[in-house]
Order: sequence, then C-alpha cells, then structure tokens
Amino acid sequence: MAADGFVSLSRPDAGFNLVFLRTGLESFRPESMRDRHADGLLIAFVLDDVDGECARLEREGVEITTPLQTEAWGERFFQVSDPNGVVVQFVQWVESPPA
Repeated sequence: MAADGFVSLSRPDAGFNLVFLRTGLESFRPESMRDRHADGLLIAFVLDDVDGECARLEREGVEITTPLQTEAWGERFFQVSDPNGVVVQFVQWVESPPA
C-alpha cells in the first residue's frame, strides 16, 4: 500500500508489516515526533540472494550507499539509505555466524 509520503510493506505469511512515513506529515502520530528524523536507525532484511537483489535495485536506479561486501564472520551485505536517514541493510549469511 502506498500514498504520498507513505508506504506499507507487509508479509501476511510471516505476520510482518513495516510502515515508512515521510517526516512532517500531518497524519503522523504522536504529533510531538512529527518532524524528527531517524538518525542512527538501521533496518536489516535477511535474503537468500543478496547479490541478485543488489543487482535488481541497481537496475531500478536505487543508489547503493554501501556496496556489496563480505565480513570475516560470514555476513554478505549492501546498504541503501532513505531520505530520512534510515539505513536499510540487505544481508545474506554466506557462512554460519559464530556462536
């Protein structure tokens, strides 16, 4: 679902719903938070094919703010940022994470 300044992403099979709102919207509640930004917020999505998703987003013209890389502990990821400063990370475990 989407409208001006609003998008709702859901996964009914997983009971998942994530809502993004543009700051400053009159409908934002609580009103006291209406003009605040999300500095330092990172949302991570675990994928089965992080390379394929990165390629797809690049084809769609999405700016990749952190290019694909693999950490020593087996986390392969890339990141994008939304206009409010939210970092969205897409990650795939290429090795089992350490205990």
